[in-house]
Amino acid sequence: MRAIISGASGLIGKALATRLRGEGFAVSRLVRRAPSGPDEVFWDPAGGRIDTPALEGFDAVVHLAGAGVGDRPWTAAYKKEIRDSRVKGTALLANALAGLDTPPRVFVSGSAVGFYGPSGDAPRDEEDPQGGGFLAQVVADWEAAAAPAARAGIRVVHPRTGIVLAGRGGMLKPLLPLFRLGLGARLGSGRQWMSWITLRDEVRALSHLVGGSQLSGPVNLTSPAPVTNAEFTKGLAGVLGRPSFLVVPAPVLRLVLREFADEGPLVSQRVLPTRLLADGFAFEDPELVTGLRAALGR
Repeated sequence: MRAIISGASGLIGKALATRLRGEGFAVSRLVRRAPSGPDEVFWDPAGGRIDTPALEGFDAVVHLAGAGVGDRPWTAAYKKEIRDSRVKGTALLANALAGLDTPPRVFVSGSAVGFYGPSGDAPRDEEDPQGGGFLAQVVADWEAAAAPAARAGIRVVHPRTGIVLAGRGGMLKPLLPLFRLGLGARLGSGRQWMSWITLRDEVRALSHLVGGSQLSGPVNLTSPAPVTNAEFTKGLAGVLGRPSFLVVPAPVLRLVLREFADEGPLVSQRVLPTRLLADGFAFEDPELVTGLRAALGR
């Protein structure tokens, strides 16, 4: 079996490549430079170029590439980069796969719970419609860009991933030094819901969608037990054995982060993995505290 991954150098991509190799896959990577070996395939999503013939014969394609949503301030230019890095890259890859003589049987094309927009306390699953806001529109366009592959008969899955918890990357990376110093803080009211998943459950779920499932369309990759920001803050501080009495007021976050504040740290999304659970997937880390301990090796 052969699989190829875009975004293979990222947090999720690296872990997924390791898991798939352990399951017997020969794993290749899409790279933006000249390939250095037979396990690399060139593409240039910004320039609209890809080595289409080299994609022949793969059983699975997992597309995870995209600019980080919270990596830089949301200027007009960076918002365009966030969108283009997802939509243009997905369209390029989907069209290339659709034109192959031997297309893959599955195209797992990355997505995010941002699709649901701010939703307060209301739970959301795959049956719910698109929400409002910049990220919701980006995700909708991102998923739509994979349509050529679906029209060509490829099973296309959109894993709508939540906040990924990992000891060496993701959201925890900038938080851990603060929490270890006892400076962990609730954000705003702390009542906003956070939909999370550990890295090991993320890659297990992606592997399930690649090889053990026949699901297509949107599939939420989040723990079945979302928590509020206040619960998350208390849980992380408790796992680290540190206090957490501080609060960062919402106006301060909006002053510093501007538009991103209300679609990032202050957004409330209570997303449930309804389709994944119905498909027989069992989480190793369904609860926050045990998930944090697993992520941090405790």
